[in-house]
Amino acid sequence: MMTARPCRFALGAVAALATILGGTVADAQTYPTRPIQVIIPFAGGSASDVVTRILLDRAGKSIGQPFIIDNRPGAGGNIGTLAAARAAADGYTLVGTGSGPIAANKTLYRDLGFDAEKDFEPISMIAVFPIIVVASTKLPVQTLAELIAYAKERPNELNYGSVGIGSSQHLAGAFFEQVVGIKLTHVPYRNIAQYAPDLIAGTVPLGFQWLPNVSAPLNSGGAKALAVSSSKRMKALPDVPTTTEAGLQDYENSGWFMLLAPRGTPKPIVAKLNQELTAALADASVRDRFTEQGAEAFSSTPEELGKLITSETAKWRDIITKAGIQPIQ
Repeated sequence: MMTARPCRFALGAVAALATILGGTVADAQTYPTRPIQVIIPFAGGSASDVVTRILLDRAGKSIGQPFIIDNRPGAGGNIGTLAAARAAADGYTLVGTGSGPIAANKTLYRDLGFDAEKDFEPISMIAVFPIIVVASTKLPVQTLAELIAYAKERPNELNYGSVGIGSSQHLAGAFFEQVVGIKLTHVPYRNIAQYAPDLIAGTVPLGFQWLPNVSAPLNSGGAKALAVSSSKRMKALPDVPTTTEAGLQDYENSGWFMLLAPRGTPKPIVAKLNQELTAALADASVRDRFTEQGAEAFSSTPEELGKLITSETAKWRDIITKAGIQPIQ
């Protein structure tokens, strides 16, 4: 038989729990009541920064509070992503980050300071940037098949450029080598703008790039797009075949961007953010502006995004390990 004192204690505990849960529901119903900070772990003006701003400008109008962008670049996106992992789990600090910090960097870096699968609540995918296989017009190939044949006859002679070791463009090239069975030479640049003149000149005649990085060489006629590594053709490059259409199976590769919240953010808040982002991504004007940036609008449920993070982390671990890329730091 329960005595009066334990009974009063138990009832008090239940009441306290009800108050906490009730407060969580009430907070979610009124959320947000102030601006929402979104850390972007990349430089302002970068492709990921631009598309995230386009999306959140639209979402802010419908959710009733502005999203305030906080660019914190550095260490391949790890610095800003770590800051978000350590933020309060109240829905007022989020991170708009990419496949590098969230998937590939777990293998590329010895110590991130965070675990993407444990330290974040997935909210939604935002966009994908399909990798485009580009070649200088100085290179005597017109198709992806011709490029592969040319490279097989010249192991390690063909150079491809990227913004650095471990970047998405570097890893896309390493993945291409593994799928095709060829040997290329990676040329890292400190700034992607330095790569375009070398691509046009033919000194670094290959690239596995996002469209914004090579739009100038493509538009000037100094380079040509041989294929896009996505399941369907890009709206921005409707005449360029997919890698599958060009005869290369098993090479689908895109940079992907998402919105995450610190672990422990209330599920109702995550659900509300997902709903708002999904609605914004369905807006034709948002999708058109994404196309102009070489991106494809792409939404998901939190559960789908969580599964993608797990599968992509395993995929890039295998590719990086096979390529023999040494951990950074």
